[in-house]
Amino acid sequence: MAHSGNLIIVSGPSGAGKSVLSSSVLQLVPELRFSVSYTTRPPRGMERNGVEYYFVDQAGFEELIQSGELLEYALVYGNYYGTPRRFIQEGLARGEDVLVDIDVQGAQTVRQRCPDAVSIFIMPPSYQELRERLECRKLDKDYVIEQRLRIAGQEIRHYKYYDYLIINRVLEESIEELKAIILGSRCRRSSRSEYAKSIVSTFGGTDAEDP
Repeated sequence: MAHSGNLIIVSGPSGAGKSVLSSSVLQLVPELRFSVSYTTRPPRGMERNGVEYYFVDQAGFEELIQSGELLEYALVYGNYYGTPRRFIQEGLARGEDVLVDIDVQGAQTVRQRCPDAVSIFIMPPSYQELRERLECRKLDKDYVIEQRLRIAGQEIRHYKYYDYLIINRVLEESIEELKAIILGSRCRRSSRSEYAKSIVSTFGGTDAEDP
């Protein structure tokens, strides 16, 4: 059934599981596209340019800012991250849902600029669980983990500004919740208004009198 595209914001503190949830649901939901962000940080592990991120240097990132290519950008843990504007606009215009996986700071900016976006906060079940996840990833040095936990303590209080809240206890259950939210957003009246108007027109048009 036809619908206008929705911008899906998936956000939360580092280590909450937003990236795993996002990559999982992208394989399950048709007509859902992932907005690949730009970053100045180096690739981690098996990350590929153009898949997880577009990896650019400082000068390249500054050019993106100056040209207006970014919907938002932020300095996070010493590296810049930015959301491409054109990809999102073109995807939504085609009627596709576009998912952005961004930090809390970036999500705040996108929510302000795109008030119709569907915002979802991913929350870890506890402080201790988040610590264990960050340590098990083995991606950061101890002092970086402590920094992430300290910032997470500030970010986690932002959940109240989002439309939906997923407490990521069991990964499989959280994936199903995220999938349900995305599919449900397609049933919003605003998402199907044009389709509804076309149906109403078969009954005599939007201005037709009630029988």
